[in-house]
Amino acid sequence: MGRIFEVRKSTMFARWDKMAKQFTRIGKEIAIAVKAGGPDPDNNPALRRCYLNAKAVNMPKDRVEAAIKRAMGKDKTDYEEIVYEGYGPHGVAVMVETATDNSTRTVANVRMHFTKGHGALGTSGSVAFTFNRMGEFKLKNKGQNIDELELDLIDFGLEEIGEDSEGNIIVRTAYNEFGNMSKALEEKGIEVVSAELTRIPANTVELNEEQSNEVLKMIDMLEQDDDVQKVYHNLK
Repeated sequence: MGRIFEVRKSTMFARWDKMAKQFTRIGKEIAIAVKAGGPDPDNNPALRRCYLNAKAVNMPKDRVEAAIKRAMGKDKTDYEEIVYEGYGPHGVAVMVETATDNSTRTVANVRMHFTKGHGALGTSGSVAFTFNRMGEFKLKNKGQNIDELELDLIDFGLEEIGEDSEGNIIVRTAYNEFGNMSKALEEKGIEVVSAELTRIPANTVELNEEQSNEVLKMIDMLEQDDDVQKVYHNLK
């Protein structure tokens, strides 16, 4: 019984850690969005996106509002968005998006994670060409006909549409069409679960299980870093 309890407790703590990381990430996104476009979500599309994504991870509304107030206060933290590029083990391309108030600390930590993970931090542009920057919307699947939805959205920048493993509808647009699609979905009353700018690999690298685990171990180290917002890779 004690063993079962320890396993369950460990799983619970892991879930809390993941939730805390998600809340921290969204808090930084809110700070950046407020600085760029103000605290009114009606006039700030980036902040509306933060609200959506906060809801998707069950971030309490009062925490969202507190993050907005902090972003407007005298003691607000100014975050700089920096993207790092490099290679993981076995030539896997990796891009790391960060939001930091201390770029010296962040680059040192990111380089350390690459080195410990048997990868190498590269220069700007070294792997960016491997990824396409796209807008990605996760839609609530209410039995919509995907073919009809595709026709309905194609004039608003739709490039890809499909379903994820949880049955949600995934819609992708070109990076510069993100705003058009966001507005179209809102006007059509289509429920959006989450919306984000993402990086999709143009090609992938297939490795065996042992090699894949080496790569994923390095990815995990990067994702656990407090300054890291998102990590993208082209491991199949």
